[in-house]
Amino acid sequence: MTGFYTLFYKELLRFWKVSFQTVLAPVLTALLYLLIFSHVLEGHVQVYPGVSYTAFLIPGLVMMAVLQNAFANSSSSLIQSKVTGSIIFILLPPLSYREFFMAYTLASAVRGLVVGFGVFLGTLFFANMPMYQPLWILLFALTGSCILGAMGIIAGIWAEKFDQLAGFQNFIIMPLTFLSGVFYSIHSLPAFWQGLSHFNPFFYMIDGFRYGFFGVSDVSPYLSLSIVATCFLVLTFMALALLKSGYKLRQ
Repeated sequence: MTGFYTLFYKELLRFWKVSFQTVLAPVLTALLYLLIFSHVLEGHVQVYPGVSYTAFLIPGLVMMAVLQNAFANSSSSLIQSKVTGSIIFILLPPLSYREFFMAYTLASAVRGLVVGFGVFLGTLFFANMPMYQPLWILLFALTGSCILGAMGIIAGIWAEKFDQLAGFQNFIIMPLTFLSGVFYSIHSLPAFWQGLSHFNPFFYMIDGFRYGFFGVSDVSPYLSLSIVATCFLVLTFMALALLKSGYKLRQ
């Protein structure tokens, strides 16, 4: 496991050395979202009984930050290594594809959780946040960040240029995140869009995460957990298969 620890440590250092860009900037972006949306909609929208709109919004913004930054970590690391040619220094050591996967996924999860915790701390000035089920909060945050870390590995392996990775992020990750109920409950949507939202796995990550705070959710948290766990297993299998085959890495 020495190879795993070394690669894991290298991935942690990679984002921590530029924490102004990788941690503080997304925290500030999330706080700006909170300021704007809570200022405009507070007092006009009530999603759950007894829960202010600002309090409703905070878990969504925290989870959005966790997911986007977990994806950015593994995907940007891989594409940078491929473009600069430094990927050879990762492929030459006797690392197994499982160690490769665990190092990149866990480092992505750490970055996502650090950014999410920073967003949560910043938002405590705006609302009192209950914690109905802290373990559910931690479980969905950890699982969601690992899913996006695995997805980032797949995207980083597939992409050959930065604009291909940007396309993956802008046309898949971003729409799925913004249409997942971060800013609203899907029960406020027309029937067609409400039904379509149930095919978005990001919705279950955010809805289950929000359940940990309020004890209320749009769908059963057990359903959300089962779908999130299934997504994690499928993406893990796909990422491991790509790493084992050496697709676009060793070929």
